[in-house]
Amino acid sequence: MEGSLFVRTTLILLTLLLLAESATAQRLKVLTHDSFAVPEAVVEAFTAQTGIEVEFLSGGDAGEAVNRAILTRARPLADVLFGVDNSLIARAIREGVFEPYLSPALGGVPEALRFDPSGSVTPVDVGYVNFNLDRAFFETSSLEPPTDLTDLTKPAFRGLTAVENPATSSPGLAFLLATVVRFGEGGSYDWLDFWADLRANDVHVSAGWTEAYYGAFSRYGGDRPVVLSYATSPAAEVIFSEAPLNRAPTINLFCQACAYRQIEAVGILAGTERRAEAEAFIDFMLSPTFQASIPLNMFVYPAVANIELPEAFDLFAPIPQGSEVAELPPETVEAHQQRWLEQWTKVVMQGRDPSEVR
Repeated sequence: MEGSLFVRTTLILLTLLLLAESATAQRLKVLTHDSFAVPEAVVEAFTAQTGIEVEFLSGGDAGEAVNRAILTRARPLADVLFGVDNSLIARAIREGVFEPYLSPALGGVPEALRFDPSGSVTPVDVGYVNFNLDRAFFETSSLEPPTDLTDLTKPAFRGLTAVENPATSSPGLAFLLATVVRFGEGGSYDWLDFWADLRANDVHVSAGWTEAYYGAFSRYGGDRPVVLSYATSPAAEVIFSEAPLNRAPTINLFCQACAYRQIEAVGILAGTERRAEAEAFIDFMLSPTFQASIPLNMFVYPAVANIELPEAFDLFAPIPQGSEVAELPPETVEAHQQRWLEQWTKVVMQGRDPSEVR
């Protein structure tokens, strides 16, 4: 009798251990950047469909999250990384951070957004870094709004522009890259000359987007009516306004190579023991349910085509087109980014002549 009880007890314990192991196998850890946001109901829908629970780990800004994944690749903190973009991917691939995966849902993503032919990461959303203008300032001023980047270096716009430091800010880096696209390197007037002129015209440099937008921008009490932000910022102004608005209080500056395209992606971290769960989550991120939640939570555009956008996006946040869009190949960014940052710092922060730092 005692032996029988012992056997039954042992079987129960083994069953519980197996159930616990099964439950653990159904829990997925996703490392993200600080700006990642998704409604709880959307995550719950994924869990209801798959039985997989998701835990999100914040890793700082996009660059910091990628660095954490690189530094911990021997013992990964998570199973999936979201937030690596087309400016950061080359280093992540070189460091062996990801396991390639081609989602069956990838067909819904336009070819132009599939920046990683190796399949190491899957595009999820796309944003555009560009200048926003304070409508009220220009409507009450005799100064016409700028229509091109070069306008910002003219005497009439002295002291009116705010940007972010590319060494500490993702949009700041994106705009640096946009100026490389627009003005090139080594010509009679290149990207460093543009920045030298911008500095001479009293450009304000903030550490990050929050400081620039809510500190220097004239709409929020600052003295700069031109601020580096995002193409979706005018729509966000309308959506978050306490009073209903029929027009946005800010305007996008779209011109040649004014809007740098940032494509955010998700990838399976190498060494995960949750490969099947990770694949299921990536597939879900490309589903209409997840993609439709992106605009009003992360204020970027869905990567999947034909996802209906909120009305405010259609009215106030048109997607830049054609020559308005700037972008560099990831391998080009990887090869030159450190040098470009050092040159930018010497010209803009130290006031050195471009000819001295080329």
